[in-house]
Amino acid sequence: MTDITINREEVLRYLGGADTKPDSSMYALLDECEKELSDAAAAKYLYKKVKLADSGLLLGEDIKKHLAGCEFGYAVCATLGASVDRLIRSAQISDMAKAVVLDAMASAAVESVCAQVDEIIADENKGKYLTWRFAPGYGDYPIELQQKLLTMLDAPRKIGLCASSEYLLTPSKSVTSVLGVSESPVEAGRRGCAVCNMAKTCKFRKAGTRCEF
Repeated sequence: MTDITINREEVLRYLGGADTKPDSSMYALLDECEKELSDAAAAKYLYKKVKLADSGLLLGEDIKKHLAGCEFGYAVCATLGASVDRLIRSAQISDMAKAVVLDAMASAAVESVCAQVDEIIADENKGKYLTWRFAPGYGDYPIELQQKLLTMLDAPRKIGLCASSEYLLTPSKSVTSVLGVSESPVEAGRRGCAVCNMAKTCKFRKAGTRCEF
C-alpha cells in the first residue's frame, strides 16, 4: 500500500469551485471527509515496462500519436480500494452533500497515487523523457483495453482491481493508463509532469491542471 495525498485545491476544482474560498462549514466538511477517506483508503498501484510494438496496446490513432518516438512504455494501474467505494455509497444514502465531497476527494486522491507512480518511473528512467499518462476511453483509445491492461499487470490477483463486462473499473476509484518513454525530447503537449524540473512548485499542478508544455 501507499500513502495518499489530498490536494484541497484540486478537490475544489472537481467540485466546480476552484476560485471560491470555502466557508467554515465547508472547511469542516472537508476535514471530516479527508479523515474518513484517509482511514478507508488502501491505495495500491502496479506498473510494468513493455515494448510498445509488441504490447498490443497501440490501438487507435490517438495513442499512436501520443506515443510517437517511444519504443518502450509502461502499463500502469492504481486504486484506492473497495472500502472507499463503500464509504461513498454509505454517504449517498445518508448525506448527499458529503457523498459529493467524498467522491471529488477520492478522485483527487487516486490521481495523487498515479503522480507518485509517475515519479517512480521517472527515477527509473533518468535522462529519458516521459509522456503523460493516456487512459483507455481518451479520444479513440478503446475502453475495452481496460481488461488487457489489468491482465497484463495481473491486477485482479495482486491488488483486487477488475473491470466489469462494460469495462468499468471496480473498485471505481481506480485508474489504468499507458505512458511512453523516449530517448529524445517529447514534443509539447505530450510531456509528463514527473520529468519536469518545476514539478514540485508548478502552479498548474497545484491547480489540478497542466501547462501547455
